[in-house]
Amino acid sequence: MQFNLFTDYSFRVLIHAGLKRGRLSTISEVTEAYAISRHHVVKVVHELAQLGYLKTYRGRAGGFELRQSADEISVGALVRQLERQDLVDCFRPGAGHCCLEGICRLQNALANAQEAFHAVLDRYTLADLIRPPRALQRRLGIDVSV
Repeated sequence: MQFNLFTDYSFRVLIHAGLKRGRLSTISEVTEAYAISRHHVVKVVHELAQLGYLKTYRGRAGGFELRQSADEISVGALVRQLERQDLVDCFRPGAGHCCLEGICRLQNALANAQEAFHAVLDRYTLADLIRPPRALQRRLGIDVSV
């Protein structure tokens, strides 16, 4: 499976916020750390706030932070929320484009593969993705000395 760009950027935003350890991240910090589009990051932060993963603060000293601890954010749950596309058209109810509908064995095999994929991701949390923090913080230019 390949994640869409929105999911990829969502993980990057959450990893950055998780590494800040209680301090606010900003859109500018994320765009600079990952060299990605500000426009995309704004959309991602907005969606993650809507889904309850981030708390956002407006104004000059604004930014965003995790709404819950990193060990409470399931990688599998996040992927299910963000990756809304089916592997193949026949997964969608009423798609009906295939002459093999109802007798195709591929649909079942792919459904099982997708379930297994999600089951593996369910074993991980954001906390798992941000260990060890020091190397990640250095690579992303996050200073946590205060």
